[in-house]
Amino acid sequence: MQVLPKEATQVIAEAWDLPDAQTVEDVYQLLLDRAPENKMAPRLDAMQQMVEVLGDPHRSAPVIHITGTNGKTSTARMIESLLLAQDLRVGRYTSPHLESVTERISVDGEPVDDDTFVRVFNEIAPYVVVVDARLAEAGAPKLTYFELVTVLAFAVFADAPVDVMVLEVGLGGEWDATNVADGAVSVVTPIDLDHTDRLGDTPGEIAQEKSGIIKPQGFLVSAAQDPDAAQVLLEKAQELGVPFRFEGVEFGVEERLPGVGGQQITVRGLAGTYPDLLLPLLGEYQASNAAVAIAAVEAFVGGGEKALAEDIVRDGLGAASSPGRLELMQPSPPVVIDAAHNPHGVAASAAALVETFHPERLYAVVGALSDKDVDGILQALMDGYSHLDAQWWFTASDSARAIAPETLAQAAIDLGFPEGSVHSAETVDDAVTQALEAARTEKTEKGESTVLITGSVTVAGEARRILKG
Repeated sequence: MQVLPKEATQVIAEAWDLPDAQTVEDVYQLLLDRAPENKMAPRLDAMQQMVEVLGDPHRSAPVIHITGTNGKTSTARMIESLLLAQDLRVGRYTSPHLESVTERISVDGEPVDDDTFVRVFNEIAPYVVVVDARLAEAGAPKLTYFELVTVLAFAVFADAPVDVMVLEVGLGGEWDATNVADGAVSVVTPIDLDHTDRLGDTPGEIAQEKSGIIKPQGFLVSAAQDPDAAQVLLEKAQELGVPFRFEGVEFGVEERLPGVGGQQITVRGLAGTYPDLLLPLLGEYQASNAAVAIAAVEAFVGGGEKALAEDIVRDGLGAASSPGRLELMQPSPPVVIDAAHNPHGVAASAAALVETFHPERLYAVVGALSDKDVDGILQALMDGYSHLDAQWWFTASDSARAIAPETLAQAAIDLGFPEGSVHSAETVDDAVTQALEAARTEKTEKGESTVLITGSVTVAGEARRILKG
C-alpha cells in the first residue's frame, strides 16, 4: 500500500473523529456506524477511489470471483480448500459472517487474526477519511459498511501477501464493491429469485446484473442454470470472447452416495474425472457446488485443459467445511443449523436434511429478516417437510431487520401451518431451548427426530454461539 507523508498522516488523523481502534469490537462498531450492508449503493467509483489511494491492493494477486444466488460461500470455501491443497497462500472474502466479522476475511483457511484485522484497519483509516471527504464534496455518501470491509479485505490480502484471492460478491455483481477486481475466473452459482427489488424479477434479469463480474481475458464457470439465466451468461461470455463452461454440459457430478457424515461423489471435471471423493458436506446441492469448485480451480491453474492431481482434489475436498450450512451441531437428537434465507435455498436444504437424517419428527426454529421473501420461505418450509410431524418455533434474531416472532407465526398460520404446531419465542435462545426440550422428551415410535434452526444467517449465527456454549 502507499504510505502518506508523516505530516499528512498526522493532519488526517486529527480529522478522524474517533480514536484508533484497539479491538475487533471497536472496528466492528466503526463499520456499523456506516450505511448498512443491505443498503449497498450501486456504484463503483467510491471503491475505485479507495483502492487507488491505497496503491491498488485488489491487483496484488489473481482473483477467482464468485456470484450467484445460493451456494456462493460454500463454493468459495471449497475453491479455497482445493487451492490450499496445492500449497498456495489463499485469501478468501465471503459474507455475511455468522459470529465474528473477522470470518469474512480469511488467510490460509483461517479468519484473519484479531491483531492483523485491527492493525490493517488503523493503517487504512487515514485514507478512508480522505476518500470520505472527497465523496462528501461531490455530494455522495461516504463509504458504506460493505465497501469498507471489502477494502479492508484487499488490504489484508496485500499485506499477507496471498497468492490468490477468492472473492464472493456481496450483492448482484456489476455494481458490487468486489467488482473493482478483475477475475481470472468468474464463477456463477445457481441463480434464483432474491433481492428482486434491486436485481430484477426473473432469473434472466438477475443474471444480467450478475454477469457483470465476467471480464475480458477471464474464464466463465457456471453451475446449471435456469435457461433464461444461462442464455444471459452465455451471451455475455461470447460478447467478451472468454471461454465458458456450464455444469451438466462440460462438467458435473457423475455419482453420489449420501451419508450422515457427508457424501461420496465422482466428479467429471473440465480436464479429468475424479472418482470416489469424500465430501464432508450434506446435500445434493453441495455435491454440485463441489463440481463447480473443481472446474473453477481447473480453469484457474490450467485453463481448463489440465487435470488436477487426484490427491490434491481428494485432500482439498476432504478438508472442506462450510459452517452454518446444514451443519450438524449435536448428534443425538441431530441438531442442524442452516443459514438458508430464500425459497430456493430452503427447498434445497430441506431435501438434503430429509435425505440425510430420515426424521420422523421435526422440531424447527425459524427466524427471518424483513427484506426477504418471507411467504416464499415459509411455503418452502411447509412443502419441504409436509410429510413430517413438525413443530415450529418462530423467533427473532438481534438484527434490526428481524421480523417479530408473533408476526412470523401468524404468517405461517395464514399460509396453512397447523395452528397447534406453531409457537413463538422472543429470542433465539428461548426457541432453541424449547425445541431441544421437546425433541428430547417427546419420543416417536422409531425415536427419530431432528432439530433444525434456519431462516436467516443471523438466526443461524446466534444459534451456533448458543449451541457451542
